Amino acid sequence: MKTELDEGQGQKVGSRMRLSGRVFGVELSVEEMVTERIPPRRKVWESTGAPKLLVIGHYRMGFELSPHGNGSMLRVFIEYELPESGLALWLGRLFGQRYARWCTRQMVDDTVKNFEASPTTQRSI
Repeated sequence: MKTELDEGQGQKVGSRMRLSGRVFGVELSVEEMVTERIPPRRKVWESTGAPKLLVIGHYRMGFELSPHGNGSMLRVFIEYELPESGLALWLGRLFGQRYARWCTRQMVDDTVKNFEASPTTQRSI
């Protein structure tokens, strides 16, 4: 997927991002806008316009980071609608929940990798 960012670089409320590419020969695209941002604790973004995706329609997703004992608790979420019609609706019914889980899992895994790469980070188990 190709990612295009506006001058806000996805780092402030109102900033816009566009993702586009091909999967299995099908063109996909979605535009997103940051709707909430409280660094480093919370960020929320949502799709705008008419997303052209395979298994989900409009969505809102984000994360919250909060203190937890000697560490932090990360909560990642996604709220989504199914596509409106056709093959995408059928695929959404079959795979939408699985895809949403994959998206949030990717965010968690990327966050863990980022913190593990930081030399000042201490992990508590």
